[in-house]
Amino acid sequence: MMSYTELSKAELSALYEKLNSEYKEYCGKNLKLDMSRGKPSPEQLDICMEMLDIKDVYAENGMDTRNYGLLEGIPEARKLMGDLLGMKMENTIIGGNSSLNMMFDAVALGFTHGVYGAKLPWSKQEKIKFLCPVPGYDRHFRITEFFGFEMITIPMDENGPDMNKVEELVNNDPAVKGIWCVPKYSNPSGITYSDEVVKRFAALKPAADDFRIFWDNAYAIHFLDRNDDDKLLNIYDECVKNGTEDMVYIFASTSKISFAGAGVAAMGASKGNLDLLSKQEGVKTIGSDKINQLRHVKYYKDYEGLLSCMEKHAKIMKPKFDMVLKTLDEELSGTGTGTWNSVKGGYFIALDTMEGCAKRTLELCKSAGVVMTPAGATYPYGNDFKDSTIRIAPSYPSPAELEVAAKLLCLCVKIAAVEKLLNK
Repeated sequence: MMSYTELSKAELSALYEKLNSEYKEYCGKNLKLDMSRGKPSPEQLDICMEMLDIKDVYAENGMDTRNYGLLEGIPEARKLMGDLLGMKMENTIIGGNSSLNMMFDAVALGFTHGVYGAKLPWSKQEKIKFLCPVPGYDRHFRITEFFGFEMITIPMDENGPDMNKVEELVNNDPAVKGIWCVPKYSNPSGITYSDEVVKRFAALKPAADDFRIFWDNAYAIHFLDRNDDDKLLNIYDECVKNGTEDMVYIFASTSKISFAGAGVAAMGASKGNLDLLSKQEGVKTIGSDKINQLRHVKYYKDYEGLLSCMEKHAKIMKPKFDMVLKTLDEELSGTGTGTWNSVKGGYFIALDTMEGCAKRTLELCKSAGVVMTPAGATYPYGNDFKDSTIRIAPSYPSPAELEVAAKLLCLCVKIAAVEKLLNK
């Protein structure tokens, strides 16, 4: 297929008429499809329904989980989630159902009281900056925007964030207080940080005494094929080697393993970090839902149980990812209208349109009945300076709905590209 950039104006005009005719057919179907978030499908949520039948209430230490206490979580839940985080039990605390909530609380503590070992809280400092690898997770950026950080974009490639830029900023600018990271099957590009990138993170020498890496390992075990799962180096182990273990917070949850609205969240960090964060937690609550923690442990039993559950998710997810990638290849390859990565796990596919075409593409999709994550959402302040990144979330729609949505998306990508080339 010839690239659209090689077509004459006359050829582009003829192509535009053809594509627009196809688009009008889609508009006549009265579609109402929502691909705006990476939500588990009903079939995925059904996987763990037997968990709700578990009636045990006594933890291994004899505690009645229906009562107050154990702010840090029941020991067996700390062990299970520690294995997921790649942390020892004593370096793991359990939160509620949301790791995003734990991240917000960690930023809030740094802002109001300061992080462990810091001289001043972030709110008392003249300038505070946060590094944001892009494209990235929109809800991360909303947290740091809420607290008034200046957010600095860091480009990503197939190995992870541009570490030359990260090192230059972190090691030389004391106003840089943190960086957001989704290190495995990154949201939305699906890449996994290389061993070299992880080692360079662990070896950072921050100019600020209160710099923190927010290591959101949300997709730690979200493979599409267990036999072809990416391997991520354990950042905490690497930090220990460098004497920088206070520099990193690690987060994960079972939100996309058990129930998105009723999972278990956890955080791993050094003892000093966890002691300080636990003081904040002790003011905020008398304890998270220990019945839910115990229910998860009784159901999964151990880390292998978590992996076995994710194999069931993969059987549902992989055909959907394969369908979208196949459609992108069939419809867009050779046209010069878009590029994308083949991913091994996670929840998203990042599609980069021709520069200046993402907003128009999604506008066309919406008008035809398919709602997707807004253009720019994967960048701080919603500002995708190239207006090119589109986040595709294949998980929630049924296979039939997804097939229609993927073909319509590709059609809209092509229409937006032709419009740009024709200067419409």
